[in-house]
Amino acid sequence: MADTVCGKTLRNVEDLLFERGIDICHETVRFWWNWFGPMFAADIKRQRISRMRGFRHWRWHLDEMFVKINGKTHYLWRAVDQVGEILESYVTKKRDNKAALRFMKKSLKNNGPVETITTDGLPS
Repeated sequence: MADTVCGKTLRNVEDLLFERGIDICHETVRFWWNWFGPMFAADIKRQRISRMRGFRHWRWHLDEMFVKINGKTHYLWRAVDQVGEILESYVTKKRDNKAALRFMKKSLKNNGPVETITTDGLPS
């Protein structure tokens, strides 16, 4: 199950390439996926954000939730846009004003200005 990529296994990709006359191992496909995948994902995210910046009514929803990491409680801060895409996520040990401001600054720096920000109303 470790060689699953977007619903298709790497062995299926190997078979598809073999049908087209390219004889490679599924490990080569895995290497390519690990090497080029993050670059493609970053480029897709960058293009999507630049399109959304031009959108007149770009709205974000900010929330925080409790997560357990190695048995200890941490806080996951998320910024989600109006279509449900996660723009930014940030994990902290403390849930305070300082952590919230750090997350907001990081989100605004990476994604640009936004017209409306909706929060869950918690004091932090």
